[in-house]
Amino acid sequence: MPTKRPAPSSTSIVQEGRPRFVPGDGVPVPIVQTSTFVFRDTTELVSFFEGTHADEHRGEYGRYGNPTVNALEGRLASLEGADEALSFSSGMAAMTTTILALVKAGQHVVLFRDGYRKTRDFVTKTLGRFGVASTVVEPGNLHELAAAMRPETRLVIGEAPTNPYLRCADLEAVARVVKQTRGAKLIVDATLASPLGFRPLEHGADLSVQSATKYLAGHHDVLGGSVAGARDLVSLVRELRGATGAMLDPHAAFLIARGLDTLSLRMQRHNATGIALARALEGHPAVARVHHPSLVSHPDHGTAERLFHGTGGVVSFVSKAGLAGAREVCDRVKIARIGPSFGGPQTLIEPVALMSYFEQGPEGRAALGIEEGLVRVACGLEETQDVVDDVLAALA
Repeated sequence: MPTKRPAPSSTSIVQEGRPRFVPGDGVPVPIVQTSTFVFRDTTELVSFFEGTHADEHRGEYGRYGNPTVNALEGRLASLEGADEALSFSSGMAAMTTTILALVKAGQHVVLFRDGYRKTRDFVTKTLGRFGVASTVVEPGNLHELAAAMRPETRLVIGEAPTNPYLRCADLEAVARVVKQTRGAKLIVDATLASPLGFRPLEHGADLSVQSATKYLAGHHDVLGGSVAGARDLVSLVRELRGATGAMLDPHAAFLIARGLDTLSLRMQRHNATGIALARALEGHPAVARVHHPSLVSHPDHGTAERLFHGTGGVVSFVSKAGLAGAREVCDRVKIARIGPSFGGPQTLIEPVALMSYFEQGPEGRAALGIEEGLVRVACGLEETQDVVDDVLAALA
């Protein structure tokens, strides 16, 4: 039976992985705003490439590294329980670079059916043009996953929880199925839970991907992404990142590092408000279904209770009035604002059929399992009862 491991403490998040001393004796790592770095002499140059230079955070060229960025990556590795972590210019840059580093023409990728649309499109459409096959399976369906695995399967890509239906697969069981195929790796995007809620590497994943834009940065003001895992896999991704140039800039790294300092405190409110809203919506006469792992009615409630320390502040529900009802709720809320993303101080709301799948049309959305009346609420840091009352008033 999978067991829940201790979540990182707020002390470890603030303290571990960061440099003990920083230039100028400041507390935060400063923004090193430069594109290139110089060396005193060729001896120092050689020591840098040999890995014996005294300053582990010094750089060579901005596309390969930066002291501000390197310091953030040390903290991310500690947070994820990983050997190493890499940061990227966005969450999608992290995911696509990782996939490209590990798969090639003639190989096969398996994806969860419920998951971030852009990841699915990248694999099924973009990589499909270059000879990479793919199969989509139901999250957590081990029989379907086992049937989808092939000798040429290189990657299985999942989410924990998934977006937008918040499925929480037993990833330890998923990992056991994946490992039965030689060379196959499991990549898990746990952005909706944050590393405080779920650390994929502790449950059998080979690599953990985060959109740092969301909870890690936490303020709706920066784009970023990360991948963490074993040193040998991360080195492959690092090499490709240097070629694609999907590097995180130092100012963004500074903002994300600042966000990490309050991550534990913020996640307490996000989690609490998400649970409160889900419970308030369940059984509401205008709501057909509520999708949140804290509810006993959710298909993965037991798994979430066993493995997760919190699934974040995203709550999805289906209006009985379909798309018209979803639009009306989004138009009537006063606190929540209509917009994509999540993880910031301000509560956001969206009619999923329009915001994320507008061009698909009703038939296309049905084929993807997206219900017309689906509403996604990303609970912010306002008072919990204020957020709940806002959504309930819009439903009245």
